[in-house]
Amino acid sequence: MFIQTESTPNPATLKFLPGREVMTEGAVADFPDRGAATRSPLAAALFEVDGVSRVFFGSDFISVTKSDGDWRHLKPSILGAIMEHFTRELPLFESGANEPDEADENYSEEDVEIVGQIKELLDTRVRPAVAQDGGDIIFRGFDGKTGIVSLYMRGSCAGCPSSVLTLKHGIENMLRHYIPEVSAVEAV
Repeated sequence: MFIQTESTPNPATLKFLPGREVMTEGAVADFPDRGAATRSPLAAALFEVDGVSRVFFGSDFISVTKSDGDWRHLKPSILGAIMEHFTRELPLFESGANEPDEADENYSEEDVEIVGQIKELLDTRVRPAVAQDGGDIIFRGFDGKTGIVSLYMRGSCAGCPSSVLTLKHGIENMLRHYIPEVSAVEAV
Protein backbone atom coordinates (compact mmCIF):
# COMPACT_ATOMS: atom_id res chain seq x y z
CA MET A 1 0.00 0.00 0.00
CA PHE A 2 1.34 3.43 -0.97
CA ILE A 3 0.08 6.49 0.91
CA GLN A 4 0.78 9.90 -0.57
CA THR A 5 0.97 13.07 1.49
CA GLU A 6 0.17 16.61 0.45
CA SER A 7 0.75 19.84 2.28
CA THR A 8 -2.22 22.12 2.94
CA PRO A 9 -2.45 25.90 3.37
CA ASN A 10 -2.51 25.18 7.12
CA PRO A 11 1.11 24.40 8.09
CA ALA A 12 -0.14 22.39 11.09
CA THR A 13 -2.12 20.01 8.83
CA LEU A 14 -1.04 17.34 6.36
CA LYS A 15 -3.33 15.51 3.95
CA PHE A 16 -2.83 11.74 3.62
CA LEU A 17 -4.13 9.97 0.49
CA PRO A 18 -4.34 6.17 0.96
CA GLY A 19 -5.27 5.55 -2.68
CA ARG A 20 -8.74 4.27 -1.80
CA GLU A 21 -12.09 5.56 -0.64
CA VAL A 22 -12.10 6.72 2.97
CA MET A 23 -15.66 8.07 3.24
CA THR A 24 -18.49 7.73 0.75
CA GLU A 25 -18.67 10.61 -1.71
CA GLY A 26 -20.02 13.76 -0.08
CA ALA A 27 -19.66 12.40 3.45
CA VAL A 28 -17.03 13.67 5.88
CA ALA A 29 -16.15 13.07 9.51
CA ASP A 30 -14.41 15.53 11.80
CA PHE A 31 -12.70 14.56 15.06
CA PRO A 32 -11.70 17.81 16.78
CA ASP A 33 -10.27 15.96 19.79
CA ARG A 34 -9.42 12.53 21.20
CA GLY A 35 -12.85 12.18 22.84
CA ALA A 36 -14.66 12.46 19.52
CA ALA A 37 -12.45 9.71 18.06
CA THR A 38 -13.82 6.88 20.20
CA ARG A 39 -16.35 5.92 17.51
CA SER A 40 -13.65 5.38 14.86
CA PRO A 41 -10.80 2.87 15.24
CA LEU A 42 -8.69 4.77 12.68
CA ALA A 43 -9.22 8.17 14.31
CA ALA A 44 -8.48 6.66 17.73
CA ALA A 45 -5.24 5.12 16.39
CA LEU A 46 -4.18 8.46 14.92
CA PHE A 47 -4.78 10.23 18.24
CA GLU A 48 -2.39 7.72 19.85
CA VAL A 49 0.42 9.48 17.98
CA ASP A 50 1.86 12.14 20.29
CA GLY A 51 1.20 15.59 18.87
CA VAL A 52 -1.95 14.79 16.86
CA SER A 53 -4.68 17.28 17.75
CA ARG A 54 -7.35 16.83 15.04
CA VAL A 55 -8.36 14.23 12.45
CA PHE A 56 -10.66 14.71 9.47
CA PHE A 57 -11.89 12.11 6.95
CA GLY A 58 -12.85 13.16 3.42
CA SER A 59 -13.94 11.04 0.48
CA ASP A 60 -10.41 9.90 -0.45
CA PHE A 61 -8.17 11.54 2.14
CA ILE A 62 -7.38 11.89 5.82
CA SER A 63 -6.25 15.26 7.20
CA VAL A 64 -4.20 15.21 10.37
CA THR A 65 -3.49 18.36 12.37
CA LYS A 66 -0.62 18.51 14.82
CA SER A 67 -0.48 20.52 18.02
CA ASP A 68 3.28 20.36 18.25
CA GLY A 69 6.24 18.41 16.96
CA ASP A 70 7.95 18.17 13.61
CA TRP A 71 6.24 16.46 10.66
CA ARG A 72 9.46 14.51 10.01
CA HIS A 73 8.95 12.76 13.36
CA LEU A 74 5.14 12.48 13.28
CA LYS A 75 4.67 11.31 9.68
CA PRO A 76 6.08 7.77 10.04
CA SER A 77 3.77 6.96 12.97
CA ILE A 78 0.75 8.45 11.20
CA LEU A 79 1.53 6.56 7.98
CA GLY A 80 1.92 3.37 10.02
CA ALA A 81 -1.46 3.80 11.73
CA ILE A 82 -3.22 4.45 8.40
CA MET A 83 -1.49 1.55 6.66
CA GLU A 84 -2.27 -0.87 9.49
CA HIS A 85 -5.92 0.16 9.52
CA PHE A 86 -6.45 -0.40 5.80
CA THR A 87 -4.32 -3.54 5.44
CA ARG A 88 -6.17 -5.16 8.34
CA GLU A 89 -9.45 -4.04 6.67
CA LEU A 90 -10.80 -2.60 9.91
CA PRO A 91 -14.09 -0.69 9.83
CA LEU A 92 -13.89 3.09 9.70
CA PHE A 93 -16.54 3.35 12.44
CA GLU A 94 -17.64 1.02 15.22
CA SER A 95 -20.91 -0.69 14.30
CA GLY A 96 -23.83 1.58 15.08
CA ALA A 97 -21.59 4.66 15.29
CA ASN A 98 -21.69 7.30 12.62
CA GLU A 99 -21.20 11.01 12.19
CA PRO A 100 -23.26 12.89 14.78
CA ASP A 101 -26.10 15.04 13.55
CA GLU A 102 -25.00 18.37 12.24
CA ALA A 103 -25.89 21.41 14.30
CA ASP A 104 -29.15 23.05 13.38
CA GLU A 105 -29.10 25.51 10.54
CA ASN A 106 -30.38 28.95 11.41
CA TYR A 107 -32.41 30.94 8.89
CA SER A 108 -35.97 32.18 8.50
CA GLU A 109 -38.63 30.59 6.31
CA GLU A 110 -38.72 33.60 3.97
CA ASP A 111 -35.01 33.11 3.19
CA VAL A 112 -35.36 29.51 1.95
CA GLU A 113 -34.74 30.43 -1.69
CA ILE A 114 -31.63 32.48 -0.88
CA VAL A 115 -30.31 29.73 1.42
CA GLY A 116 -30.80 27.23 -1.41
CA GLN A 117 -28.68 29.42 -3.69
CA ILE A 118 -25.99 29.80 -1.01
CA LYS A 119 -25.85 26.04 -0.39
CA GLU A 120 -25.65 25.29 -4.11
CA LEU A 121 -22.70 27.66 -4.56
CA LEU A 122 -20.98 26.24 -1.49
CA ASP A 123 -21.51 22.64 -2.65
CA THR A 124 -20.48 23.18 -6.29
CA ARG A 125 -17.74 25.81 -6.03
CA VAL A 126 -16.38 26.05 -2.49
CA ARG A 127 -16.45 22.60 -0.90
CA PRO A 128 -14.59 20.83 -3.76
CA ALA A 129 -11.80 23.43 -3.65
CA VAL A 130 -11.57 23.32 0.15
CA ALA A 131 -11.53 19.49 0.08
CA GLN A 132 -8.43 19.66 -2.12
CA ASP A 133 -6.77 21.44 0.80
CA GLY A 134 -7.94 18.78 3.28
CA GLY A 135 -10.89 20.60 4.81
CA ASP A 136 -14.58 21.27 4.63
CA ILE A 137 -16.94 24.21 5.06
CA ILE A 138 -20.49 23.72 6.28
CA PHE A 139 -23.40 26.15 6.02
CA ARG A 140 -24.74 27.09 9.46
CA GLY A 141 -27.05 30.02 8.88
CA PHE A 142 -28.18 33.13 7.07
CA ASP A 143 -29.57 36.30 8.63
CA GLY A 144 -31.84 37.90 6.04
CA LYS A 145 -31.92 41.22 7.92
CA THR A 146 -28.14 41.71 7.98
CA GLY A 147 -27.21 39.53 4.99
CA ILE A 148 -24.61 37.61 7.04
CA VAL A 149 -23.86 33.98 6.12
CA SER A 150 -22.48 31.79 8.93
CA LEU A 151 -20.13 28.94 8.02
CA TYR A 152 -18.40 26.27 10.08
CA MET A 153 -14.86 25.26 9.08
CA ARG A 154 -13.57 21.70 9.58
CA GLY A 155 -10.46 19.68 8.87
CA SER A 156 -7.42 21.67 7.79
CA CYS A 157 -9.60 24.79 7.53
CA ALA A 158 -10.15 24.88 11.30
CA GLY A 159 -7.43 27.07 12.73
CA CYS A 160 -5.76 27.68 9.36
CA PRO A 161 -3.96 31.03 9.20
CA SER A 162 -5.35 31.67 5.71
CA SER A 163 -8.95 30.75 6.60
CA VAL A 164 -9.92 34.39 7.24
CA LEU A 165 -8.53 35.31 3.84
CA THR A 166 -10.43 32.41 2.24
CA LEU A 167 -13.66 33.46 3.95
CA LYS A 168 -13.45 37.19 3.31
CA HIS A 169 -11.80 37.43 -0.07
CA GLY A 170 -12.85 34.16 -1.63
CA ILE A 171 -16.19 32.92 -0.36
CA GLU A 172 -17.66 36.27 0.69
CA ASN A 173 -16.80 37.95 -2.63
CA MET A 174 -18.20 35.03 -4.64
CA LEU A 175 -21.46 34.87 -2.66
CA ARG A 176 -21.91 38.66 -2.81
CA HIS A 177 -21.33 38.56 -6.57
CA TYR A 178 -23.97 35.89 -7.25
CA ILE A 179 -26.41 36.66 -4.42
CA PRO A 180 -26.93 40.39 -3.79
CA GLU A 181 -28.71 39.71 -0.48
CA VAL A 182 -25.42 38.46 1.02
CA SER A 183 -23.41 41.22 2.70
CA ALA A 184 -20.79 39.27 4.69
CA VAL A 185 -19.55 35.81 5.67
CA GLU A 186 -18.39 34.83 9.13
CA ALA A 187 -16.99 31.69 10.73
CA VAL A 188 -18.81 30.12 13.69
